[in-house]
Amino acid sequence: MPADVRPSRPRGRGEQRDQPRRTRTRRRTGTPTPSGARKPTRARPRTRTPSYRRLFHIPGSRAFALGAFLARLPMGMFSVSAILMIAPARDSYALAGAVVATGLAATALVAPLTARLVDRHGQARVAVPATALALVGGLALVACVHADAPAWTLFVSYAATATAPNTGGMARARWAHLLKDDPAALHTANSFEQAVDELCFMVGPVLAAFLCTSLFPEAGTLVGGLVLLTGVLVLAAQRATEPPPSGRTAARSPVRAPGVPSLLAVFLAMGAVFGSLEVVTIAHADTHGEASAAGLVLGLQAAGSCAAGLAFGAIRVTGPADRRFPLCLAAMAALMTLPWLTASSTGSLLPLAGALLVAGMATAPTMVTAMSLIQERTPEGQLNEGMTLAVTGLLGGIAGGSALGGWMVDHGPGPATTGFAVPVAAATLALVLALAAPRRRPAVFRPSH
Repeated sequence: MPADVRPSRPRGRGEQRDQPRRTRTRRRTGTPTPSGARKPTRARPRTRTPSYRRLFHIPGSRAFALGAFLARLPMGMFSVSAILMIAPARDSYALAGAVVATGLAATALVAPLTARLVDRHGQARVAVPATALALVGGLALVACVHADAPAWTLFVSYAATATAPNTGGMARARWAHLLKDDPAALHTANSFEQAVDELCFMVGPVLAAFLCTSLFPEAGTLVGGLVLLTGVLVLAAQRATEPPPSGRTAARSPVRAPGVPSLLAVFLAMGAVFGSLEVVTIAHADTHGEASAAGLVLGLQAAGSCAAGLAFGAIRVTGPADRRFPLCLAAMAALMTLPWLTASSTGSLLPLAGALLVAGMATAPTMVTAMSLIQERTPEGQLNEGMTLAVTGLLGGIAGGSALGGWMVDHGPGPATTGFAVPVAAATLALVLALAAPRRRPAVFRPSH
């Protein structure tokens, strides 16, 4: 008889009877099957709360973020430095403004081409020589101003600086590469980059004005060029976090991707908000004899946006970005009425500064959401070019908004404060364009966040 089979005997009174062994089974929940049994389902993974600390625990993230910050800081310096260098030397603000406008136009044409090369061949291989060529243009501008060269040389020199790469887009492309499977963390990273943009455009003009007025007129351009080169070299040295180049591709330009043209039109209108607000604020301060405080007042608008951007990145957003975008634009249009109402009701800059601080709080969340949509709708391997096209749209809007805002200040109907209606109208136009976009959802190449 096998050893494991034993005959059972009847138990007497008081003896413990054999009891069937009970086994614990974990209750599983699921959807009922046709037979009545429940099919177990896999629990959804929990999404971590967005955290900047966790973001910068990624190896190499701190180094490339520092390089991108240094490379972006001069972008808020160059225009102011060029004006403060050219205007006193040639006794013409009109010439200085025309030179800067030419540089913006050249950037709008050249920057997408530079970004396409970055996508194809890699950030390090393209960004460093492109930056070197831009610095040659900056040095040529300094030499032409110092040597009292003909005016046309100033236009050519400053146009040559348009080859400077879009380092903000390069940083966002790195985050998108590192966090492609973590939409919540990518939202935090995009918010951080937008806050850095606002910080650079808040500190850059002040730093440029200080250098040009305290040292010598050319100091802003020279120091800005040195900081730009340092930042690009630091960024390019971080090869471990660099997105792989896509190589030559037969794909069409991102400007023709579904959903991108309508989004670029919205970027154009948003740029008009920023360009017009800057001009009318400076004109309002000058009218009240406080032109020197205009930079500080505008800096508060950027400070509000920077703070809102950091706060926006620390919260968990829900729903797709294309649904949040109209809400962000509506908030921007509503808050842009505050500077207009404040300027119309009081002649003091202090209430206007507070209104601009509050109005700026809608800027960063709107820009973060817009950049998220660009990332979603840009085909793989063309992310740098797609984001640079967005920046180009902003630059075009800034140029047009500046011109329209200046015209309203000089020739507009009603009081001088009517110029503050331009950013309100531009923000409303951006909202209308977003709502009028085709309802058919465009192709999405990355997870919505």
